[in-house]
Amino acid sequence: MEGPNDSLASEFVLLGLSGSWETKVFLMMIFSSIYLGIILGNLSILFLVIFDSHLHSPMYFLLANLSFIDVGVASTTVPKMITDLLKEHKIISFKGCITQICFIHIMGGVEMVLLMAMAFDRYTAICTPLHYSNIMNPKICVSFVITGWVIGVIHAMSKFAFIINLPFCGPNKVDSFYCDFPRIIKLACTDGAKLEFIVAANSGFMSMGTFFLLILSYIFILVAAFVTLSAHITVVVLFFTPFDKYLFIADFAITPALNPIIYTLRNKDIKVAIKRLSKQGH
Repeated sequence: MEGPNDSLASEFVLLGLSGSWETKVFLMMIFSSIYLGIILGNLSILFLVIFDSHLHSPMYFLLANLSFIDVGVASTTVPKMITDLLKEHKIISFKGCITQICFIHIMGGVEMVLLMAMAFDRYTAICTPLHYSNIMNPKICVSFVITGWVIGVIHAMSKFAFIINLPFCGPNKVDSFYCDFPRIIKLACTDGAKLEFIVAANSGFMSMGTFFLLILSYIFILVAAFVTLSAHITVVVLFFTPFDKYLFIADFAITPALNPIIYTLRNKDIKVAIKRLSKQGH
């Protein structure tokens, strides 16, 4: 008797980014530099928030968690994309593909909640400053993070339960540089239109609902704090905007690199913390 996985492909071929050898070497250097910047920048923020007591506030607690997630988001796809650039055959096993999909959606779910929590934090700080410390207490901040992980895991497990039982008996080429869930299910030997509807209902509703809630919260405070929030809004728009396989790099490489730039070059507290840490080192 056949189990649900007997017809599954053992591996997928990632078509990735095409181009000449010189172009691929150039892209490898660019993406390697960006990835190094993501790791160093976000871990620096995480390190500063943990060890500088002046940054022990709700905003920086959420920022530190966002930096940790950004490292995870980039690490799920960018290293393999870099190594695959110089490979003729870009192969990923079925188990590896499923693992990548799960991690992408776990991190994505957590990041959506963190972005909402950060928007709520700024809304509270600007619109109800007298009640800020009571509303954004440590218990609430921790609850935001735990909620994010719970939603992320549930979201990822729904994808896992859905794809693990799909029959893959035909083409195994994925027109992407990573295991893109919508492109993977299109390879299944079943009704494609029905699958696409399920994907839209699962991911689209969650993403767009979160996006509109974020935008709604910014409408109330945009005039009062446009300079402070403009960079954050840029990150939100990049995170929730649908892209093709080339522009989707923005989600995994550009967006995680933006937060260190935004919160170090434009944030006085972070700048002071860096100087304070540098003096302690001397």
